[in-house]
Amino acid sequence: MAKELELKYGCNPNQKPSKIYMKEGELPIEVLNGKPGFINFLDAFNSWQLVKELKKATGLPAAASFKHVSPAGAAVGIPLSDTLKKIYFVDDVELTDLACAYARARGADRMSSYGDFIALSDVCDEATATLIAREVSDGIIAPGYTDKALEILKGKRKGTYNIVKIDENYVPAPIEHKDVFGITFEQGRNELDINEELLSNIVTDNKNIPDDAKRDLIISLITLKYTQSNSVCYAKDGQAIGIGAGQQSRVHCTRLAGSKADNWFLRQHPKVLALPFVDNIRRPDRDNTIDVYISEECMDVLAEGTWQNFFKEKPEVLTAEEKREWLDKMTDVSLGSDAFFPFGDNIERAKKSGVKYIAQPGGSIRDDNVIDTCNKYDMAMAFTGIRLFHH
Repeated sequence: MAKELELKYGCNPNQKPSKIYMKEGELPIEVLNGKPGFINFLDAFNSWQLVKELKKATGLPAAASFKHVSPAGAAVGIPLSDTLKKIYFVDDVELTDLACAYARARGADRMSSYGDFIALSDVCDEATATLIAREVSDGIIAPGYTDKALEILKGKRKGTYNIVKIDENYVPAPIEHKDVFGITFEQGRNELDINEELLSNIVTDNKNIPDDAKRDLIISLITLKYTQSNSVCYAKDGQAIGIGAGQQSRVHCTRLAGSKADNWFLRQHPKVLALPFVDNIRRPDRDNTIDVYISEECMDVLAEGTWQNFFKEKPEVLTAEEKREWLDKMTDVSLGSDAFFPFGDNIERAKKSGVKYIAQPGGSIRDDNVIDTCNKYDMAMAFTGIRLFHH
């Protein structure tokens, strides 16, 4: 391992010189293949912290898919239903627990995960590498790779795929620094341990948060810890299903993440599962087409006759009424927020996406209004008392 590593350029090609380095000691990473860039390493180090914490909190293998220093997806290794295998396009591979975690993380928001950086909490195995090999991705960070997995990954992008190995025992200094406009900022690292104790202060009439929901709330909170603020995260069945990052308004976070959660569930609609795609359609084209099909643009695309580029035959329209009827079946969703909800409108929007359980810091002057709105829908909400801003 080296003390410093020269990079091609910074965030943009005009930002030179660029490097990563340690003020003391050696870098805790080894580049096994490719030449990762500035943003690649920002994604790598943020995503590694996320999956390491998920593994510690749940005891399960974890994976994350990062784009521009925020997760597009994060998950733990829980077996997939046949429907999820189909919408994640992994029904042709024998899945390990780690591969399940990756399939969930990548499958949550396939549009946003295009060209992602991947993090795995455990040694990358052959099954997980097989799934990664067929996706458009910039790179991966993991504590190790089996020989077969490394061979598979080295074959990506004509041999240039970025593969980073990190020392899983590395512990960073307790004080971190960041330079902005020639001025150095200093702060203590956010070492907050996110666990079930944070969910003990349930302030709603409904005091029941089952174990699966507690797990999902913890997943959402750990995900938020490494998501650009403002942010909220919807989670279900061991994975994030909708992440709203970097919005100035809390309700816009809730709407953005809610729309992503809705899309995740709509992809499980029978009409979507039965779409008659043309043979050999490229994976990104298929993903884009599904997104258009379940969006308001669907009727326009079908009416214009461009459907022949993607489908063997013209599919039936998925109507607004059918979508709402299907979304009404989505239940028991968990929602975390990195700061307090200032108004009940966030709860009203969350309800439309099946939210039943909520974890947020509390502390708003309108907490009573937010609690009353939760009580109206028999939701259970815990005040964690902690904020999770990340910048």
